[in-house]
Amino acid sequence: MSADRPSAPTETGYDNRRRWQALGVGLVAAFMTLLDVSIVNVAVPSIDRALRATPSDLQWVLSGYALTFGLVLVPAGRFGDARGRRTGFVVGVALFTVTSALAGLARSPEWLIIARLVQGAAAGVVNPQVSGLIQQLFRGAERGRAFGLLGATIGISTAVGPLLGGLLIQLGGEQHGWRWVFFVNVPVGILAVLLGWRLMPARPTGAQDRHRLDPIGVLLLGVGVTLVLLPLVQRQQWPGAAKWLLIPAGLVFLVAFGVWERWYARHRQPLFDLRLFGLRSYTLGTLIGLLYFAGFTAIFFIFTLYLQIGLGYSALAAGLAITPFALGSAAASALGGRVVTRFGRPLVAIGLLVVVIGLGAVVWVLRGSPHVSVPLLTAVPFLLAGLGSGLVIAPNQTLALSEVPVPQAGSGAGMLQTGQRIGSAAGIAGVGALFFSVLGSTRGDWSTAFRHSLLLAAGIVVLALIAAVVDIAAGHPRPRETS
Repeated sequence: MSADRPSAPTETGYDNRRRWQALGVGLVAAFMTLLDVSIVNVAVPSIDRALRATPSDLQWVLSGYALTFGLVLVPAGRFGDARGRRTGFVVGVALFTVTSALAGLARSPEWLIIARLVQGAAAGVVNPQVSGLIQQLFRGAERGRAFGLLGATIGISTAVGPLLGGLLIQLGGEQHGWRWVFFVNVPVGILAVLLGWRLMPARPTGAQDRHRLDPIGVLLLGVGVTLVLLPLVQRQQWPGAAKWLLIPAGLVFLVAFGVWERWYARHRQPLFDLRLFGLRSYTLGTLIGLLYFAGFTAIFFIFTLYLQIGLGYSALAAGLAITPFALGSAAASALGGRVVTRFGRPLVAIGLLVVVIGLGAVVWVLRGSPHVSVPLLTAVPFLLAGLGSGLVIAPNQTLALSEVPVPQAGSGAGMLQTGQRIGSAAGIAGVGALFFSVLGSTRGDWSTAFRHSLLLAAGIVVLALIAAVVDIAAGHPRPRETS
C-alpha cells in the first residue's frame, strides 16, 4: 500500500499522514488516562500526610477512578459509533484535564475523591474512541501496527506509573509532590484537546446512526458493572462476607441487560450488539483479556507493596524496579503489532507462555532471603515477562476486534476494555487477599507473601494461556479485515 494515497475508507477523507497524526494524539491521551490507574499508588503516603485522609478515603482515591472508568466504557464507545469520535474524545479529554487540575488543588479528602471519580469517568469516555479510531481509519497490516502502538501504550503506562509518580514526588517534595501527579496532566490535556479537535474524524464512517443511545441499556449495564466492581475495589474497607452478595446481584442485572439488548436490537441499534459474542475471535479475545489483566495488573500492586512497605525502598526505587517490564513490553508490542496478522493467536499464546516463565523466574530468584538488591535480582526476569506481555496485549486486541464491523467498533472496544477493568479489579482483590493472608500467617514475612501471591498471578495468566491454546486447537483463522 503506497504512502501517498489514503488506506482508510474513502468516506473519511483522511490521507496517510493525517491518520497517523490523529492516532498519535489518541495514544497520548490514552497514555495519560491509563497512567492515572497506577501513578497514584506511590502518592498515597504523601496524600495521607497532606490531607489527613482515612484508610477508607485513600481506598476511594485509588479504586474510585477504576470504578467509574469501567462504568462508562461501553456507553462512551456507543456514543462515538453513533455521533462521531471527535466529540467524545475532545469532551472526555477536556473533562479529564479539568478534573486533574481540581484533584491537584484538593484541600480535603472529599474534594479529591469527587475529582477522582469524575476523572475516571472522563478516562472511560476517551479510551473507546481511540480503539474505534483505529478500526475506522486503518486496515489490514496497518491496523495491526496501530494496535501494536496502542498495546505498547497500555503496557508502558501501567508499568511506568510508579516510576513517574516517584520522580514527581521526589521533585515536588513529600508534602506537595503528590499534587504534581495530577498537575502533569493539564498541559498535555490542553494540547490533546486542541489537536484532537483538528485531527479527529468528526463523524462516523458512512451513514450516521441518529437513534437514541439506549438509556435503559445504559442503566442496566451501569448498575450491573457497579455491583460487580464495588466489592472488589472495596474489599479491604468493607468487612465481612456480605459484600460479596453484590456480585451475584450484579450478574442478575447483567443478564437483564443481555435480555433487554436482544429485544431492543429488533427495533433500534442497541447499546451493545450481543451478536459480537457470536464471533469466536471477539469472545476468546475478551476472555483472554479479562484473565490476563487479572494477573498482569496485580503484579505491580503486590510488587510495590513488597518493595516500599516490606523492604523500605523509596517510591522512586520501586518505580525503577518495574521499568524493565515496561521496556520489554514497549519493544515487543511494536513487533507484535506488525506480525500478528501473519501469526494470529499462536503469537498471543507464545507471549503468555513467556510471561509465565518470566514470573516463575522472579519467584525462583527471590527464593530464601535475598542478600542483594531485589530490583537487580528481578530486572532480567521482569524484562522477560515484559517481552511476553508485549506479545499479548496488542495482538490480542487486534484479533479480538478483527471481525467487529466498524459501526460497532467503539462499543465493541468498550466491552473489551470493561472486561479488562473487571479482570484488573478481581485480580488485585484475589492476589491481594492472598498476599495479606500469607503476610499475617507468617508474621510479616514479606518475601514469602510476595512469592506466593506472584504464583497465583502467574496461575491466572496460565488460564489465559489455556484459552489461547483451546482457540488454536480449534483452528481459528488469522484476522481478516472488516468494514
